[in-house]
Amino acid sequence: MFKPSAPAHNFHCREFKPSFSHFPSNTMPAIAKRSLELNDDKVMAVKSENAPEAVGSAGNSTPQRRKLRSSSSPMKLSPISKPMKLGSPRRRLSACANSSADGIEKYFSQKKVQTFCKSVEKSVDKPKWDPKDVKQISEAKEALHVSTVPSTVSCREDEQKRVLEFCKACVEQEKAGSLYICGCPGTGKSLSIEKVKQALVDWAGEAGFQEPDVLALNCSSLTKTSDIFSKILGKDQPPKKVKSTTSALQLLQNLYSQKPQTSRRKMTLIIADELDFLITKDRAVLHDLFMLTTYPFSRCILIGVANAIDLADRFLPRLQSLNCKPMVITFRAYNVEQIIRILQERLMTLPHTVFQPQALELCARKVAAASGDMRKALCICRSAIEILEAELKESNDNLNSSPVVDAFFEQQMAPAPVVKKPEIDIVKIGHMAAALSKTYKSPVVDTVQCLPQHQQIILCSAVKLFRRKKKDSTVTELNKSYVDICKSTLIPPVGVFEFSSMCRVLSDQGLLKLGGQCRDEKSKRVTLNVDEADITFALQGIRFFRNCLQ
Repeated sequence: MFKPSAPAHNFHCREFKPSFSHFPSNTMPAIAKRSLELNDDKVMAVKSENAPEAVGSAGNSTPQRRKLRSSSSPMKLSPISKPMKLGSPRRRLSACANSSADGIEKYFSQKKVQTFCKSVEKSVDKPKWDPKDVKQISEAKEALHVSTVPSTVSCREDEQKRVLEFCKACVEQEKAGSLYICGCPGTGKSLSIEKVKQALVDWAGEAGFQEPDVLALNCSSLTKTSDIFSKILGKDQPPKKVKSTTSALQLLQNLYSQKPQTSRRKMTLIIADELDFLITKDRAVLHDLFMLTTYPFSRCILIGVANAIDLADRFLPRLQSLNCKPMVITFRAYNVEQIIRILQERLMTLPHTVFQPQALELCARKVAAASGDMRKALCICRSAIEILEAELKESNDNLNSSPVVDAFFEQQMAPAPVVKKPEIDIVKIGHMAAALSKTYKSPVVDTVQCLPQHQQIILCSAVKLFRRKKKDSTVTELNKSYVDICKSTLIPPVGVFEFSSMCRVLSDQGLLKLGGQCRDEKSKRVTLNVDEADITFALQGIRFFRNCLQ
């Protein structure tokens, strides 16, 4: 009789072993594949260690199969029997001993430091100064004083070269010439001319030419504008008694019109600084001065220095028609890099570090944006030192208390000097910002910022009204502009009577100017009595007024 076999489930429970060797290699479960892929590196290491066991387990000539962790002995745990715990990428990066993250961070930090210190590498090695030392403070102020003449004039090499080449050509050819130097105040014009003057004298002696006579004068010190001809005449010929009817200008014209008695007459270099002080109503003095270089036997080299760029075009039109217009060299305003360089070169003469590099950069950026005036930058730096002095004096006065109080707070305040010392041993950004605010702040700005809102709206309305190339307007038109702004911003406007009263208040403060003798307040003429730039600057920090003024 046929005997039935055991149930299928019992057969599987007794005979089926948890081994993947029953499956062909091409039908391996996907779970095992994923497990092997996740631990691919470690599985390959284990394979190399257990290679003999894999060969022995085969026991026949069948092809060798990969030994999986499920086919190992249940009593012997495989080194990879536990699943690998993958941490977060951040933890794995920090846990890795050979990670290059530290090297990258170190590289960028070093690069940042190198870039930052590139411009101030000369001042890093210097020790910080002691602002309590009176001698060191006086040395720093003297180095930054406008009257202190540096050994070299930086950032003006090209301009000095052009002026010197012009003067050399005149001396070599024994020919007169005129040159006009212009530029904004504080751009190194006068200082550069002083260096050129000395360089020309030295060159003439080395090249075998006669050293030119030099007449340097400031036109603002002349009692009369015509006195400049007397000074030139005193240089060209020895003083002697002349008839009172003959002026110095006529003598110079006669001198330069005739052939000189000597074979070689010395050249005369005339440097007229602040040339715009010679501008008279008929412009005769200025014109006659430049005409001296056009005479056939003239031996004067005239260099005029002033701020106006178009002075020759406006005041000397006849020179251009006579084809004797002077050569023009313009000194441009200093930019940020040039101001920082000049300040650092002046501070290099000191044996200690006085300024934080960021403080010098702040000063340079503000001055370059405002005017590019180097004298202004020097004054601001001196003012920053004075602010540091006042701060130290105030802190010392606060610390000068009674001995009982000092003994009581001695232990609690012991670490305080260590913390505060780095903050007051050098001029920092805070001191420079205070000096800049002190220099550039206008009293008009403070007045406008302290006004009530409706009075500020009136000033804002006046600025918008007078931007249409109107010099003045009536109170009625100003009121209309004021009402339009209030309605556009949903602010209830004041009445006409109160508006007129506020206009009178602004007029009393010098911000508006009410004119006319009309009895009717609405018909009075009104105009701005201050610069509209001050009003814009005072109100630009408030978004409401910034939108109104756009």
